[in-house]
Amino acid sequence: MTDRLEAIGNDLERATGRSLRAHQRRRRRILTGAVSVALLVPGAAVAGSLLTTDDVERSMPAGTKFLVGTTPECETVKEGVEYHCTIHGDFTPEVADLKGTVEPSVDATSHVNGGCRSLRSDGREWRCYIGQEAVRQKIIGPDFLGEYSSGPGVG
Repeated sequence: MTDRLEAIGNDLERATGRSLRAHQRRRRRILTGAVSVALLVPGAAVAGSLLTTDDVERSMPAGTKFLVGTTPECETVKEGVEYHCTIHGDFTPEVADLKGTVEPSVDATSHVNGGCRSLRSDGREWRCYIGQEAVRQKIIGPDFLGEYSSGPGVG
């Protein structure tokens, strides 16, 4: 009788283990899906919030203090993702050589929506990237995208 009880106990233990592992796999898949959505939705919302070159042009001085008072003029390279911008007007940068300098861009709701990289030493020409592309281009960090900005950044 004890052999039979032991066999039933072993079967029950194996069945319980399989059930727990299946539950853990389902839970892991659900959590992975939730995390993926949490990461992708803000980036998509940020990218979707800039549909015009006017929006990109306004986002440059909103993110970078030394560009306040200038008039950026942008052309679309890749709609909603990449823009080529020229700066008109006077400004005084914080560094002498701006080539390669990166600056964040900020949308109309005061949230970081991307960033720009200076293509020239005088800071008159920039390549701007919106949403996750700004992260891929190493202009802003992934945790900075979508963050609230209390005003144009300095330094």
